[in-house]
Amino acid sequence: MLLITETGVPDHFIQHQDDSVSTMLRLDDGWCAALDRTSMRCTIYELRPLICREFEMSSDECIDERDAYGL
Repeated sequence: MLLITETGVPDHFIQHQDDSVSTMLRLDDGWCAALDRTSMRCTIYELRPLICREFEMSSDECIDERDAYGL
């Protein structure tokens, strides 16, 4: 997930590709490093990137993802 602007995301959750490209750090299995896998909640919710803010709760996409993980 590309970070377009300064978001306040803690640096240990950012992967710097080069001087101009930064992305959210992902774990080896592809999951976002900021996600608490026990609670399935974002650990940096107030600082989450724009793409995460635009992921609308209760949207069809959200419901599909939650159903896939039994939430």
